[in-house]
Amino acid sequence: MATAGGEAQLEKKATPWGPAALLDRVTLAQRAGEKRFATILELLETEKGERLVRFAYSTDGTARRGPVTLRARDLDRLRAALSEHGELRALLDLGGGA
Repeated sequence: MATAGGEAQLEKKATPWGPAALLDRVTLAQRAGEKRFATILELLETEKGERLVRFAYSTDGTARRGPVTLRARDLDRLRAALSEHGELRALLDLGGGA
């Protein structure tokens, strides 16, 4: 969405520290048997400029509350996905190459 001045509006997310702008998102599709879901990592920034990293999981495209569980092979895939998301990778320090 653009403002009158042509600047893009960033999607806002509610956090315990107040609203934060969504700067980046990595979605990792997962499966357990016939169950399909995804782990989501989001890079957020508060109005004061503080960076936040949010972990969530989704089913049917809707983010859910609760714990996020990753298998070792999921972490390998996450590292690979983060190779294209430098700020998130740097904040998490999980590697994944440059």
